Amino acid sequence: MLNFNIRGENIEVTPAIREYVETKIEKIDRYFNEELNSTANVNLKVYNDKQTKVEVTIPMKNLTLRAEERHTDMYAAVDLIVDKLERQIRKHKTKVNRKFREREGVGSYFAATESAPEPEGTEEDYTIVRTKTFDLKPMDQDEAILQMDMLGHNFFIFTDAESNGTNIVYKRKDGKYGLIETN
Repeated sequence: MLNFNIRGENIEVTPAIREYVETKIEKIDRYFNEELNSTANVNLKVYNDKQTKVEVTIPMKNLTLRAEERHTDMYAAVDLIVDKLERQIRKHKTKVNRKFREREGVGSYFAATESAPEPEGTEEDYTIVRTKTFDLKPMDQDEAILQMDMLGHNFFIFTDAESNGTNIVYKRKDGKYGLIETN
């Protein structure tokens, strides 16, 4: 069962809005074999220029569905959100079912639906075309940034000399640097 947490910013969530959102988003239930037991977090925002923004996040066990849409008509935005969520599910379903078929006939947790044929040519293959292996040298953040710049890369993986954790420095679009630390 899909539960709903619907919030409105600069808009009152009326029973009519709530019913429309729930009715439309519950349509994704048909893509799942077992009952969908999750909470759909829906944020509705209205801006000064009468634009509306609808955000939907549905965290599940093996997948998080998320979509957002801006539109002058909130109801149209909800419709577009449902289309985006269905595309995400079909894309994920294709990948999962392919993996299960490769394991010789193990079933899927997605329901077979004839009403939503999978579009041809939209499937993405994630093919690794090159593999690199290297030792992570212990260093500090400044040395990692120097190494990254010297190599001309946008990111650099290193072992932090103090914490002994694996970290990543990267160059941001604004020209500054970012750091990702792992636990």
